[in-house]
Amino acid sequence: MNEEGFSPSPAAVYREGLAAGQLRYQRCLFCAATVFFPRVICPHCGADRLEWADSEGMGTIYSTTTTRSRDGDRNIALIDLDEGFRMMCTVRDEIEHEVRVGEQVVAVIPIGTTAESLSFRRRAHI
Repeated sequence: MNEEGFSPSPAAVYREGLAAGQLRYQRCLFCAATVFFPRVICPHCGADRLEWADSEGMGTIYSTTTTRSRDGDRNIALIDLDEGFRMMCTVRDEIEHEVRVGEQVVAVIPIGTTAESLSFRRRAHI
């Protein structure tokens, strides 16, 4: 609760976790579904009893594409996290344009991370 007596928004809790070096997601206490992006109501059953959990940040690339611009190439990947949710992010390492479906990755979340700076690396390069 903040000074006004309100709980912070789910998006604010998620952003605070990233800034502290944690990748947070939610679990429904009613149907046990994993919920990401953070919400107030479970999208699976409509319950409003969601709890926070910290992800280990380990996942598998589900899909990937490369965007090309004047500033250079950049990959965008859908990543299936081991906890059961999917998120869109960038895989950054020395051969990021060669990202492949099925590769194992881990989140890189130093203190001060934002939603825009969150990225993943191949597990073999950690």
